[in-house]
This record gives sequence, structure tokens and C-alpha cells, in this order.
Amino acid sequence: MKDNKKLTAAIAAVTHYMRMEEEAVLMQQAAIGGMPQAPSVSAPATAFSPWSMNGRQTQMQMRNLMQMRTFR
Repeated sequence: MKDNKKLTAAIAAVTHYMRMEEEAVLMQQAAIGGMPQAPSVSAPATAFSPWSMNGRQTQMQMRNLMQMRTFR
């Protein structure tokens, strides 16, 4: 019973803290002038490189061999 009360109190405290943080963020956004706009710049497109693809595949193969304990 004692542990249940402690657990309930801890969960309530964390929930209250998270709610306070959310309210603080909303108040800051309202003071700035509304919701911030997402940047309209998209991520640069990367060109396909067979060399980088081969490197990633080699790394994944080595990790797989390590997980299967092929090496000592």
C-alpha cells in the first residue's frame, strides 16, 4: 500500500511538471506572436553514390558477423 501511494505521488508530480512545461512553452509562443513557422527550406538532395552504399553494406555485414559471434 505504501509503495502504491509513493508511485501514485511520483506519477502525479511528473505529470504536473510536464503540464507546467507545456504551459510555459505556449506562453512564450504567445508572447513572441503566435506559433513559429516551420522553415520552408528543404533538405539538400544527396546524389546516389555506389561507393558510400558499398561502405554501408560492408559495415552492416561486419556487424552481422559480430552478432553471430563469427569472430572471437
